[in-house]
Amino acid sequence: MARKRPKGLLAMGWASFESAVRGRTEHAPTSADYPDDQVRRTSFVAGGGHGWRISALETPRATPAPWKIVVITGAPSWAEYWAEFMAELPQDREMIVVDRPGYAASEPLHPVTDIRVQAEALAPALQAARGQRVMLVGQSYGAAIASLMADANPGKVESLVLLSGFFGETGPTSRWLIDVGSKALKLIPRDLRHAVIEASGQRPQLDYAKRALARLTIPIHMIHGDQDDFAPIEVAERLAAETVTRRPIQFMRTAGANHFLNDGPAEQLLAALEACIPARARWTFRWPKLSDFDLSKALGLGASRQAPAASG
Repeated sequence: MARKRPKGLLAMGWASFESAVRGRTEHAPTSADYPDDQVRRTSFVAGGGHGWRISALETPRATPAPWKIVVITGAPSWAEYWAEFMAELPQDREMIVVDRPGYAASEPLHPVTDIRVQAEALAPALQAARGQRVMLVGQSYGAAIASLMADANPGKVESLVLLSGFFGETGPTSRWLIDVGSKALKLIPRDLRHAVIEASGQRPQLDYAKRALARLTIPIHMIHGDQDDFAPIEVAERLAAETVTRRPIQFMRTAGANHFLNDGPAEQLLAALEACIPARARWTFRWPKLSDFDLSKALGLGASRQAPAASG
């Protein structure tokens, strides 16, 4: 029976301190809860020439699933908080959830505050098997990064989902967290420190993400809980309405949900993600009918000429 990950601000904060004291990169290691054929640790080398080792969780499949869901997590970036959801994923879907650069078991040890660098480093996560389609999910702080990734990798992403997107403006809980954390940067664990530094410096970079969204031709969806006290839903709604995109951004308001939609019942989030999969029109062959052809044109025959009128 898998253990429940800590939920809520205080529980997550305590988990950070506990893991720092014990020297762990995972607060409750997934290897103790799930067999390797269900959820397992993996890693890849960062893109953009950065060379960092990026840690992630993945759902192994004997054969590639039709859809691969790539999740770019928020701040703090802890893939293990998706483990329970990943274990419930059906066999025709597979998922990889990253620990972003500067978090958990991912390199480097210092914070990577430029969202463009983050997008470069995480691009290899978009690699897919032949015929496999990719849905890219940007959670919270990861929403802006995912927008840049989709724009910089045309043809690799077929659907972009911005889940509980954080776009520079704080809610009451995140405002308190950043304020307190900023005053105690030298005392709090590394991952919390990096989260405070990232969130407080994101706003000047949002123009990059907005320009990326405007260039995309793929479907873009926003899923947001109306009880989100970290990233206000009004900010996300305003961004969806004001950003001029090739296709209108589809906004999904989730009644009663908070910032951590992946903590709720797996079937609810899975249904929301399934709704973001674009329908692909089926191609069918139809035998041509004789009426489809203009035989007179095909044989080079024009309309019959009339005989000239006799002169009088």
